[in-house]
Amino acid sequence: PWCVFVKGSEWKEKAENLELELQQCYKAQSRLSEQLVVEVAESRASKASLQEKEEGITNLQTELTQTRDECSQLQADLEEKIKALELLVRENHQLKAELEEMTNKAKNAEAENKMLVDRWMLQKMQDAERLNEANAIYEEMVDRLKASGLEKLAQQQVDGVVRRNEDGAEFFMESTIPSICKHRINAHEGGCASILFEYNSGKLVSGGQDRTIKMWDTNTGSLSHTLYGSLGSVLDLTITHDNRSVIAASSSNNLYVWDVSSGRVRHTLTGHTDKVCAVDVSKVSSRHVLSAAYDRTIKVWDLNKGYCINTIICHSNCNALSFSMDGQTICSGHVDGNLRLWNIQTGKLLSEVAAHSLAVTSISLSRNGNVVLTSGRDNLHNLFDMRSLEVCGTLRASGNRVASNWSRSCISPDDNYVAAGSADGSISIWSISKN
Repeated sequence: PWCVFVKGSEWKEKAENLELELQQCYKAQSRLSEQLVVEVAESRASKASLQEKEEGITNLQTELTQTRDECSQLQADLEEKIKALELLVRENHQLKAELEEMTNKAKNAEAENKMLVDRWMLQKMQDAERLNEANAIYEEMVDRLKASGLEKLAQQQVDGVVRRNEDGAEFFMESTIPSICKHRINAHEGGCASILFEYNSGKLVSGGQDRTIKMWDTNTGSLSHTLYGSLGSVLDLTITHDNRSVIAASSSNNLYVWDVSSGRVRHTLTGHTDKVCAVDVSKVSSRHVLSAAYDRTIKVWDLNKGYCINTIICHSNCNALSFSMDGQTICSGHVDGNLRLWNIQTGKLLSEVAAHSLAVTSISLSRNGNVVLTSGRDNLHNLFDMRSLEVCGTLRASGNRVASNWSRSCISPDDNYVAAGSADGSISIWSISKN
């Protein structure tokens, strides 16, 4: 029995050890199971990540293929555009060559045109010479007719008064040289810029710095009428041959036309952009008026319509101007010293001459229209033949000095004398017949 007891104890101890080992095995199995679950989860995650990366690689390969296709297309487009650019460059070279050829043709045409213009001008000069010859023959015939009509002219002479036979006849006596002052008139505050007589009348018309036009009775020296309305100083005056309208050039860039009977401004002629320094009315009719301003233009106005009908652009500012006797030619004197003749219809320059070394200040025509008197800042007064523009007389006097760019001179009604004022207040008178 003792042996059995001992063996039973050993078996019991072994059983306990085995049970303990079994428990440890269970614990080890439990840990391994947990570890297996974790590793399975990690394996699944890795597999999902691998699948996602494989999909990413597939997408990237697809994009790479598309990018390569786009690159090939862009390269093909680039080659096509390079070919188009080369074509444009060739066309540009061709156009440059054509432009150079056309430029050479234009230069040749310009040279040919200049030659033609020179030939045309030469022809015009020859035509003018022939016209001058015809005018000379015509004047010779007129002189013969006048000589044959001396008896008729003598019958028209009454008490030293000569009457002109056209409409709007002018009466004048043989000019005499004044010796004493008849009246001294304080006409305008600031100075009198222009003065003239009415036609066939003893009334004097003056304009000045006080912006007024005044009409005076020369027999009594009294003021008979005043015209208001100018917005600037009056720089020059003219009057129509019927004595109905007075026209003034003003520093306000305008011309003003007054109706003498009513004393009201009938027209305000606007269009110049600088002061208007000269004005004249046609000697043929009372419709057309000339004006010159310091905007380097000469304008022709129609008083019936009240607006400008022609504008002439000059190389130099015009100080004085006048209509020719036939109303077809404009005579103008300029700051550059030149006397110029213009066609009133076309505005073309007919001829010009260097009349003075300094500015021309005055233009005055003789009554027969054959001679034009110019005065200049060089203190000379020149007489020019209207047909040839040749100097037929030069007048000067010691002490006679032209005061301004608008100092006027004049020829007497009988074409025998020239009168010009001086800066010292004196008046010089020359006899043309003796000059």
